[in-house]
Amino acid sequence: MKVTVKLIGPLIYEGGFSERTLELPGPVTAGELSVLVKIDKKRPTIITRNGRAVVAGDQLADGDRVVISHIYSGG
Repeated sequence: MKVTVKLIGPLIYEGGFSERTLELPGPVTAGELSVLVKIDKKRPTIITRNGRAVVAGDQLADGDRVVISHIYSGG
């Protein structure tokens, strides 16, 4: 299964890349993917799949584009 992962902001430094296509061994959830790309489980993040927000337990599918961003605010 292949998914494209894009990391935003300081997560680029944590994961070691900005955007990468990953070959995964099988079914993976959004939360498991975060761990696979070395994002600290305790770090609050927003995960989107194909432009829509998902929760950590949502299953990913072949060809998905996943964006992982830190929580931010501003005005």
